[in-house]
Amino acid sequence: MKAIFLLEDGTVFEGEGFGAKGEAFGEVVFNTSITGYQEIITDPSYKGQIVAMTYPLIGNYGVNEEDIESCKPWLEGFVVKELSAIRSNWRSTMSLDEYLAKRNIVGIQGIDTRALTRLLRLKGAMQGVISTQDFDLESLTKKLKSAPRLAGVDLVREVTCKEPYVWTEGRRPKTADRKRFKVAVLDCGVKFNILRNLSGVGCKVKVLPARTSAEEILKLKPDGLLLSNGPGDPEAVSYVIETARNLLGRLPIFGICLGHQMLGLALGGKTYKLKFGHHGGNQPVKDLKTGKVAITAQNHGFNVDMKTIPGKNTVMTHMNLYDNTAEGLENKRLRFFSIQYHPEAGPGPHDANYLFEKFVHLMSAIKTKN
Repeated sequence: MKAIFLLEDGTVFEGEGFGAKGEAFGEVVFNTSITGYQEIITDPSYKGQIVAMTYPLIGNYGVNEEDIESCKPWLEGFVVKELSAIRSNWRSTMSLDEYLAKRNIVGIQGIDTRALTRLLRLKGAMQGVISTQDFDLESLTKKLKSAPRLAGVDLVREVTCKEPYVWTEGRRPKTADRKRFKVAVLDCGVKFNILRNLSGVGCKVKVLPARTSAEEILKLKPDGLLLSNGPGDPEAVSYVIETARNLLGRLPIFGICLGHQMLGLALGGKTYKLKFGHHGGNQPVKDLKTGKVAITAQNHGFNVDMKTIPGKNTVMTHMNLYDNTAEGLENKRLRFFSIQYHPEAGPGPHDANYLFEKFVHLMSAIKTKN
């Protein structure tokens, strides 16, 4: 199946289509993870984006129904150098090609992903279209110019849950920690492994739609709130920013990725778009308090501008060693901390798992005082 991949700067790649037939529009980003393509495909944070994998061979262990991070794939399109013709894993239930076709996701293989990655690093993330139907460049260019962009668009409303629910899956917590804390999760596109980790450290987890107000959350009497990861421009999700602002100082809060950005905006700060974002499982982050460096998994295109955060009580706790951008915030008076990277290791390293324990300790300290 012939396919064409066109970028907004006019660059054209010709390859072979896989997955679904049709057209896919989105912001093109690259991900540096070697494995974990299934977790990446089902990460809601990729809504609105076409993901290109830098590792050259993808699909060799197939797909299963257990390693998903949400109810379905959210990315717009998928780009690989070579789609493996063989799937070899005893847990595999179908091939990646079959999975994407079933889920109506358009893919393209056989293009030079090294050239694509270099282009994105030099010029920054840009809009693109994958097509297995229309090969007229003039026609595709017109369609691409009219396609929506990420900036200023609320994508959280498309990925959040419709109704509240209690999370029941996850590794069994230690007896001493079993369900000691009630945690409300504001779902901006939460990954399942975040919920599994919360459950694993002794939290009873209730997931709430992103539009749940501060008053509705407080009525549940949670011991803490988790502001989840999610897609797109944080400034476009004003209702979550308002909820976060109204809850600061009223209960312990842990923000992850988009949740971290929401807290920065709730404090009165600003965010800005990164040139090509941070996507992959090999991002070095330094803890500014201990000096330790963790290898982290990341997926974000926006960042908090620390220069715009008012006051002296909110401090930057972590820093990305690739570009010195902010990777963590903390305010002990307002009882919150946040990180820009993903601590749930899905996919990626386990270096940041301790942050779930830190959240438990924060809730425990507040609960003891009260």
